[in-house]
Amino acid sequence: MNRFIEQPINKSYDIIVIGGGISGAAVAYEAASQGYSVALVEKGDFGAGTSSATSKLIHGGLRYLANFEFGLVRESLKERKTLENIAPNFVYPLAFLVPLHKTGVRKKSILEPGMMIYDVLSYDKGMTWDKSKRLPLHSLLSREKALELEPIIHAGDLTGAILYYDCADFNPERLTLAFIKSAVKHGADVANYAKVEDFVRDGKRINGVVVRDLLSNNTHTLHGKLIINCGGPWADILLNIARGNEAPQHIRRSEGIHIITKKITNANAAVGGLTPTGRPCNLIPWRGHTLIGTTDREYIGDPDQYCVTREKIEEYIAEVNASFGNPNLLHYSDVLYAYGGLRPLIEDQTKDVYKTSRKYEIFDHEEDGLAGMLTVEGGKYTTSRNLAENVLKTVGRKFGRKEKSVTAKQYLTGCEIRDMEMFIKQAKLSFAEFPEHAVDYLARMYGTELPKVMSLAQKDKQHAAPLNADGEMSAQAVYAIREEMACTLMDILIRRMGIGTLGHPGLTVLARLAEIAARELKWNTTRTANEIAIADKALKLPDSR
Repeated sequence: MNRFIEQPINKSYDIIVIGGGISGAAVAYEAASQGYSVALVEKGDFGAGTSSATSKLIHGGLRYLANFEFGLVRESLKERKTLENIAPNFVYPLAFLVPLHKTGVRKKSILEPGMMIYDVLSYDKGMTWDKSKRLPLHSLLSREKALELEPIIHAGDLTGAILYYDCADFNPERLTLAFIKSAVKHGADVANYAKVEDFVRDGKRINGVVVRDLLSNNTHTLHGKLIINCGGPWADILLNIARGNEAPQHIRRSEGIHIITKKITNANAAVGGLTPTGRPCNLIPWRGHTLIGTTDREYIGDPDQYCVTREKIEEYIAEVNASFGNPNLLHYSDVLYAYGGLRPLIEDQTKDVYKTSRKYEIFDHEEDGLAGMLTVEGGKYTTSRNLAENVLKTVGRKFGRKEKSVTAKQYLTGCEIRDMEMFIKQAKLSFAEFPEHAVDYLARMYGTELPKVMSLAQKDKQHAAPLNADGEMSAQAVYAIREEMACTLMDILIRRMGIGTLGHPGLTVLARLAEIAARELKWNTTRTANEIAIADKALKLPDSR
């Protein structure tokens, strides 16, 4: 992939998508696959905002049943199956163990009917392309069996547990990138570090954007028949610029943080706790560690200034400990890595952001004097592909076209794998000179693009040396720069490789990867040192309040 704004731009587009998170990536892919000419611009890196701050789940949203949002749950469950099909190297079945208690909302009499409805709404979960992706029905466990499987459960008034299945997202950053690659495969032009600073107007109609290339500082004017604002937590800021900052509007933003620790659960299943305030608190197995999340509180302020603080982490640790009835379960020193992000919420009905719907809305601004512009707000990672399909229905009406969506019926780029278990087995045979666990991990990260990465390691043994327990290697950094539009060290560490997502990998690793990036991207010594300093600070836990 190449950043199209680095070359002369001599064409206009049918559609310009603003935002390279999962929503924008899915919209660009959907539009390009339907034959529209598409440009996508993202002010940071692809998937660097909300899309990388998830619980790494592809799920139906069991908790939305409490709000009687049956349509949202059914849509999510259908899309869960779709993502299992089209992205088999990223999406996998994951067991969930939910304790049942004598009192409160986790009583069997409350949860069991909900699970029956969940199973009914996911009636097609056995219809996956790969049989290994099929999910069983839920089951009930006795108190004794639940504690045997997972002693971390708060025994208190425990009566048993429910075991059910949703899906894990092995690497949300790379899954978002797969949507970007799929858009490019279908002819879309894309660029990261391309910030929209203004809009091109013709009377009351928007027909283009002014974009600054944040790497070269050059500005470019892109013309398009329709602008689709997929800015997520920044959507209102973009809309206010389009309106000339007259009567600015603001969306609601919810903050969610996650922490990663060493493995603290027994079973290879997520364990569902409940905070004192009634929010889910999940302990999720991920890459030999435990991912714990998430918080859900309203954030007031500039989304560009958002950060995770030590105070927020410590507050959440206290909640986690209370959820499992053990004040000493976790301490701040147990946290290896913490990350957070902002979720855009629809401006609506409830003061509690946790209870605010994760539905999405598609706004056509022609009615309020901004013809030529759509804004997408709300939604959740799992339903992003279907969101894009619905956006294109609106687009089709505007263009007078009726195109059929194909994105639920074809693999994402790099994910063309019919049988995942056989694919892993064959990869281990093909690259037998590498440790089996490393090939297993890399095969899931790169799918059918794995041979290109391994070829780089085979040609230069220095690029084959393992950098962490998963077996990641510097060949991935070379591939990230040459083939995946990585422009910074953090792009490589967090959103192309997975080496930074379990905590700080050490200065030696940072220096090694920065050396490769400097050679590939022609950084000088000052730029290289600055990239290392930025990554070093970003990957360390916050020290002060």
